[in-house]
Amino acid sequence: MGPWRCLLLLPLLAPALRAQQQHFMEYVERRLTLLEERISQWHDQSSRYSTELRDFKNQVLGMLEAAEKEREAMRAEAESAAVRVDRLEREVDYLETQNPAPPCVEVDETLMDKQVATAKQRKNEKYTKLTDCSDTIASVRAMKILKRFGSTSGLWTKDAAGSSEKIYVFDGTANDTVYVFPRMREFTLFSATRKAARIKLPYPWVGTGHLVYDGHLYYIRQQGLSFQVIKFNLANKTVVDSSVFPAEEQIPVFGLSPSTYIEVSADEEGLWAIYATKEDEKNMCLAKLDPASLDIEQMWDTPCPRENAEGAFVVCGALHVVYNTRLPSRARVQCVFDVSGTLAPEDASLVYFPKRYGSHSSLKYSPRERQIYAWDDGYQIIYRMEMKKKLEV
Repeated sequence: MGPWRCLLLLPLLAPALRAQQQHFMEYVERRLTLLEERISQWHDQSSRYSTELRDFKNQVLGMLEAAEKEREAMRAEAESAAVRVDRLEREVDYLETQNPAPPCVEVDETLMDKQVATAKQRKNEKYTKLTDCSDTIASVRAMKILKRFGSTSGLWTKDAAGSSEKIYVFDGTANDTVYVFPRMREFTLFSATRKAARIKLPYPWVGTGHLVYDGHLYYIRQQGLSFQVIKFNLANKTVVDSSVFPAEEQIPVFGLSPSTYIEVSADEEGLWAIYATKEDEKNMCLAKLDPASLDIEQMWDTPCPRENAEGAFVVCGALHVVYNTRLPSRARVQCVFDVSGTLAPEDASLVYFPKRYGSHSSLKYSPRERQIYAWDDGYQIIYRMEMKKKLEV
């Protein structure tokens, strides 16, 4: 096609090009209008969201301020309650420790000499049993470590004769405050002593040879070179009786527990006292106590040595002595002395205790539960015993 023909076609194509350009401009305008509408819509929504966010922020700030005020009020109430609780605990402790004046104990030398003479007359005699108990320990059936409480040496026990479930804790070898937990559960769960009642004794104790028996605490008090058995009523917090132990020149009864001079023990027959004197410093002595008057009913020299002994207890009239070494190892019963003569030494079981932390500072046999409450390097342990019948000789 020549140039002149293109010139002839331009007038014909111009209207079509203008129409196409018009459509394109209209399309662009529609798209711009739509875009402006969307921008306006986005702006409106953004403004609304900003307003809602600001209102929500103000609402949260108000709630936080209210919560802070309530927290401060609760903190003030908690501090006030803690002050009241502490004051109440001090008042309760004060009421519990306000014992009536203890009786003045005067040692009647004549009466004491008479008691010693009477006891020595019956020394090493065969014991007439009060019950038909014929059991002895066969083995340790189970061991349960409850917790760790207090110092390395101490004592914990229940009432060996009564039905009370209270737990009595004697922390240390020289103190005057006994912790009392209402049940085993409270003693196990709570580590703070503020959960326990406190009994302040009129005299401090010495050693770990004490005993709770039939609602009374029998504990050892040292006066110079002599030792006194104190009978303390746990219900009315008073000293019922006291007696100077009729033994001269006493020495620690256990070689591995130098703070214990008298071990008061309970079994099915009643109360016993385990002790040692310089007269026979190698072996232990055993005495039967009258729980009512604290008189010595009978005394025995035993073949059980003091060396490497860490504790002892009585079961059905038979003394069981637990031995160990100064380095922690397995403790075991190596000496059994039956005051009634119904258990031959060769028939006695040499019971092993499971390996534990250190050395037992106390071993308290419970005749009504047939288990032992032990204190081992600050750990409180229960040993459940397997029993068997004695073979009479």
